[in-house]
Amino acid sequence: MQRNNEYSFESRIRFSEIDHKKKLTLPGIINYFQDCTTFQSEVLGLGVDYLSKYQRAWVLSAWQVEILRYPQIMEEISVHTWASGFRKMLGERNFCMKDREGNILAQANSLWVYMDLAKERPIKPAEEELALYGVGEPLDMVQMDRKIPLPKEMETKKPFAVRRYHIDTNEHMNNCQYVQMALEFVEEMEVRHLRAEYKNSAVYGDVIVPRVGKEEERTVVELGDETGKLYAVVEVRP
Repeated sequence: MQRNNEYSFESRIRFSEIDHKKKLTLPGIINYFQDCTTFQSEVLGLGVDYLSKYQRAWVLSAWQVEILRYPQIMEEISVHTWASGFRKMLGERNFCMKDREGNILAQANSLWVYMDLAKERPIKPAEEELALYGVGEPLDMVQMDRKIPLPKEMETKKPFAVRRYHIDTNEHMNNCQYVQMALEFVEEMEVRHLRAEYKNSAVYGDVIVPRVGKEEERTVVELGDETGKLYAVVEVRP
């Protein structure tokens, strides 16, 4: 079903995007979703240059990603996105990835905050911008709490620094990099459910202190700094 104001593009799974099992990685899925919403904004004239000119940015606050099946190398896919709601400074956006037959491979719900980068505070988007995006019907998926509870026991791991290749056009660490980092502390698991909660933006040179906890089937990774400032919390489940 094509929704109003939906944007989509087609692709094929590349060798550079797969893991040792020849399947698209979880960060690969997230990157496809991020690319899709960026493409839509560029097509609408609300892309990187526009946001830079007015010192604005849509900053990701939360991910909920569900994977039904990981596509394999050379598989043809389509990626879709649409805004599913706006309220004040917040925007909700849905994503899905489909195979050649139109079956859903992965789907996601996300929450974004519109930011005035000069004043470093949330701001309400212009009505003209919202009209260009429009609003489509939300995905039929269970909405989980965006607040991720931590396991009772968390183990601190070795700190590491934010590198230049982690940084995006907003001069912040890219959203997907937090997930990539968190997965380093997850034992062999085919992740089917991901939640990510973003608190603060890490920048080049910041030192990240990971804390990891396991509880039943879920693994939670908290990414903060040495002072206790929290950047993100990532939860994965099979």
